[in-house]
Amino acid sequence: MLAWPPVPVPQIPGRGSTIRVRDTASGELRVAAEGPTARMYVCGITPYDATHLGHAATYVAFDLLVRAWRDAGLEVTYASNVTDVDDPLLERAATTGVDWRELAASQTALFAEDMAALGVLPPDVYVGAVESIPAVVEAVELMLATGAAYRLDDGDVYAAVTLVPGFGRLSGLDRQTQLAQFAERGGDPDRPGKRDPLDALLWRSERPGEPAWDGRSLGRGRPGWHIECAVISRDGLGVPFDVQGGGSDLAFPHHEMSGAHIVALTGDVTARPRVHVHAGMVGLGGEKMSKSLGNLVLVSELRARGVDPRAIRLAILAHHYASDWDWTDAVLAQAEARLERWRAAVSGNGGPPAEPVLAEIRAALAEDLDAPRALAAVDAWAELSLAGPGAGEAWDVSDPRVEGAPGVLARSLDALLGVRL
Repeated sequence: MLAWPPVPVPQIPGRGSTIRVRDTASGELRVAAEGPTARMYVCGITPYDATHLGHAATYVAFDLLVRAWRDAGLEVTYASNVTDVDDPLLERAATTGVDWRELAASQTALFAEDMAALGVLPPDVYVGAVESIPAVVEAVELMLATGAAYRLDDGDVYAAVTLVPGFGRLSGLDRQTQLAQFAERGGDPDRPGKRDPLDALLWRSERPGEPAWDGRSLGRGRPGWHIECAVISRDGLGVPFDVQGGGSDLAFPHHEMSGAHIVALTGDVTARPRVHVHAGMVGLGGEKMSKSLGNLVLVSELRARGVDPRAIRLAILAHHYASDWDWTDAVLAQAEARLERWRAAVSGNGGPPAEPVLAEIRAALAEDLDAPRALAAVDAWAELSLAGPGAGEAWDVSDPRVEGAPGVLARSLDALLGVRL
């Protein structure tokens, strides 16, 4: 599967430092990647509807990490997926009367347009669920052979996830909460015949009217959700990789179970991702923005209205990636005003030296991708620049850095924050 075209990233003075992020399992700040390489997997979309602000906030957050890693001189491999066959997609296709393949292709293309408009760097490894089926079949056959999976009478195959060492440590949830979230988030705890209600579907045998593929010894069918990401991340990055990312609603069951599948496939309890990082939820009117609720603000619709994608990105960056927040007209208006101030500030013939601001942006990103702190540093520079050298906290026009400051800062904002002025 082809990702969107890469966004050019300008060169800037100096180099960033080690990046620490908050690990979901421990709740502590941990080094995201020790270097000299950095490997990250971020779960992609199920393409049955367009990109909403919740999606955008997640991918902008991990785009910051990719940019910060590369600024620190690390060799980054970023992998992601598209779940281009799954129950919600098939259900939407049936409801709308559109072929599921056409629906998946059109929404995947729209997602790519939205990401490119928002300045999100594309993944280096980008694989669709359908593409991954041969590798998934091989993985499920291996799990059956080792006893990590079992088959029901109708041919469906399940993983015995609760028997995997360390299962549950990522989310830290008690069993009742696990069962509730599993049911809410695509699981089937009440399925008859399962050995444990939390066991996860690996292979769904063919049903009338549903797409199916050759599963060799598994019979015709299609893959489960968690095994898809386990296989794509394992094959695209190797294990253990540095960061597993996604929205906070993926911590359980998706990341818990995909991690358990990796352990089962490798026989190695250390094969799980080193660090799990989760972005907060974006709401509308006090409710989490989601396709199931229908309370969506779509990036494509904002763009169609003429909203500058850079303002959308700034609206997202005004909130720490891990926080839950609400999208409002005021949030967008503040971002649009900030964009105009910044553009005016860098359009002058000079300004306060940019190096201290660049250092503060790097320091903010190094401490858990603190974008609001970085934006505040740029705001302060812009205020001084617009006021001029003779007002307030004066800047020395004889400083040789003054003339080139707007250019240095503009390139820095582009490279580190993904905001091209």
